Amino acid sequence: MEPLKREPQPESAPSLNKITELRPGIYQFYGEKPGSHVYLIRGSNKNVLIDTGIATNFPYIKECLRELGLRTKDTQFVILTHEHPDHIGATVFFLDTAVVGAHHLAANKVELQDEFVTMNKYVNAPTRPFCIDLWLESNTLIDLGNYKLRVIHTPGHTSGCICIYELTQRLLFSGDTVFAGGTLSNIATSGNISDYVNSLERLSTLQIAELYPGHGRISYTPEQDMKQAIVYARTLLEDSKMLFEAITQKEGMPSVKALLKGSRMRNKKEVSK
Repeated sequence: MEPLKREPQPESAPSLNKITELRPGIYQFYGEKPGSHVYLIRGSNKNVLIDTGIATNFPYIKECLRELGLRTKDTQFVILTHEHPDHIGATVFFLDTAVVGAHHLAANKVELQDEFVTMNKYVNAPTRPFCIDLWLESNTLIDLGNYKLRVIHTPGHTSGCICIYELTQRLLFSGDTVFAGGTLSNIATSGNISDYVNSLERLSTLQIAELYPGHGRISYTPEQDMKQAIVYARTLLEDSKMLFEAITQKEGMPSVKALLKGSRMRNKKEVSK
């Protein structure tokens, strides 16, 4: 989904020249709203798409592939960063020839058509049910010969979010986990802010040369942006604690402070025994 407006958003890409070669054989197909960017990696032994964008943008993706001398059937593997329709909608057009992979928490929601999470009907996105061929786990390694992709589970935006880390060039395809400038995505259904903080802190331990997000501009200052993202996430976590405190006091429920105080009292009693 679209990022939170933590900072001024980048201008749209030029209407012409929407294909950008980021590294040899790695291309970005720029995605305009409501779709996401689509990334193509031309491997030595297979071609991979990271996300497919919204379903109605398939003709555009097909044209981008054609400009690079490829057909739809020349894509052997599709990796989905999470289960939202702006990232997975056009996947149905690749099912006959490509293996489709997603984290098992995203795959389960897609296959069961969990509308509270996939939100196809909410955004009025045309879709066709499909199954995920390969249920990915964190640290799964996909060897393309010239590039090596490592799957990193990064729950937060949703429970099934993943980032893809290219090991040889230190590139991070971040989906909706983090954007340029350290901007965060929203906490969608099945997402969680504390998981988001943990995911960002784990990503910050990586050596990242460039960050390729699902929306907006590319980041050439990923270390700085990741630090800012953690600040944003921790601020959001503290804000949520304050909100919970206000709600519990209003409703007459035990407050966070009261719960913590009670926990400390019980611990002291246990220690004194």
